[in-house]
Amino acid sequence: MNSDSILTVGSIAIDWLEMPDGTEGEVLGGSATYFVLAASQFAPVHIVGVVGSDFPQEGHDLFKTHAANLDDLQVVEGKTFRWGGRYHENWENRTTLFTELGVFGDFKPTISQGNRSCPLVFLANIQPSLQLDVLSQIESPRLVITDTMNLWIDTALDDLKEVIAKTDILLLNDNEAEMLTGLTDSEGAGRELCRQGPKSVIVKLGSSGALLVEEERTVPVAAYKIEDIVDPTGAGDSFAGGLVGALAAGESLIDSLITGSAIASFSVEGFGPSGLYNSDKDELAQRISCIRNLS
Repeated sequence: MNSDSILTVGSIAIDWLEMPDGTEGEVLGGSATYFVLAASQFAPVHIVGVVGSDFPQEGHDLFKTHAANLDDLQVVEGKTFRWGGRYHENWENRTTLFTELGVFGDFKPTISQGNRSCPLVFLANIQPSLQLDVLSQIESPRLVITDTMNLWIDTALDDLKEVIAKTDILLLNDNEAEMLTGLTDSEGAGRELCRQGPKSVIVKLGSSGALLVEEERTVPVAAYKIEDIVDPTGAGDSFAGGLVGALAAGESLIDSLITGSAIASFSVEGFGPSGLYNSDKDELAQRISCIRNLS
């Protein structure tokens, strides 16, 4: 069966990571990087983003291999976006060591004519103004899926509310849901957010999985338990990639959520995006089956 194409806009970065077990180093990062590695296992992904002239060949090779279309990946003279983070002992909380926007600071997304008709659009976790810019250039998408974070709730709330109103499926974690609604109950917060535009709200609960909230139903989805976490950095973006990729391949929303949860479990098993290279189909099917039994 043919899959629908996905257009995604997100950050492409060079990350410096420090883990509680002493592992540290520089890796490819950014929301678009993890997303394309996950989603491209199910559907063609068209990338909208920017990198600098210092972006390593390894990164260019990754996108050439896994993205279906690079027409809107800009390569600009200057430095690629860089982010550094140090994880705390619980492997979930982290301290940002530095953020250097580089060429991402002046990024103006331009969607080529051929990419404007992609039926699925994933707005990764970037400035809401950029998300709106991309949406304004897309022709009647069938589904708009949006991710966000606490920074944009604090600094760009009006733009974010405009994005949410144009969104079909909203992804955010439980703390962000509470920030946006003032409600500590994830189900209540999700339902309140549904009234602001989205048909579906997916509240991410970290190692506890996720909660799908819609007007008429609430469905919990379990996480696949990983004993030895190596790096949680890209788990949320990988979850989104598995979810959107499976939707593009024609799976139901519930089945797509389970697929996203399974893909995220591979992501945390490797340093940087390397864990996603190990998500072979047989092991993925086994993890999907396990999550389905737990949910």
